[in-house]
Amino acid sequence: MERSLVLIKPDAMEKRSAGAIISRLEGRGLKLVAIKMLHMDKALATRHYDIHIGKPFFTDLVKYITSTPIIAIVFEGEGAVEVIRKAMGATDPAKAEPGTIRKDFGSDIQHNAVHGSDSVKSAQKEIKLFFTQDEIF
Repeated sequence: MERSLVLIKPDAMEKRSAGAIISRLEGRGLKLVAIKMLHMDKALATRHYDIHIGKPFFTDLVKYITSTPIIAIVFEGEGAVEVIRKAMGATDPAKAEPGTIRKDFGSDIQHNAVHGSDSVKSAQKEIKLFFTQDEIF
């Protein structure tokens, strides 16, 4: 079974959309196997977004993701990464398909409600950043 990480970002938390987002993903046949609420610190944000270090938006991204508590979730299922990517929609909510999470809950390219792993390899790395093996059921 494939696993993927989902982060419910600060904008979705502030809008109280977490429950609806989780429900949509579970409705796609995914099983929630780990969940926690945390206030990501700068060190974890830097490790999580390390591929963006040096890019012009990196500092703002770290400031945003550390601004409020978030929810980290591990979902499991057949093709979990792709199922989640399709459910989320395009990174820019303005370009996302109607009915996707980012179209319905996001407001712009940074405030787009959720993060989801972009590959199985990324998922494995990202899950280890947020969860120990004992926290995954």
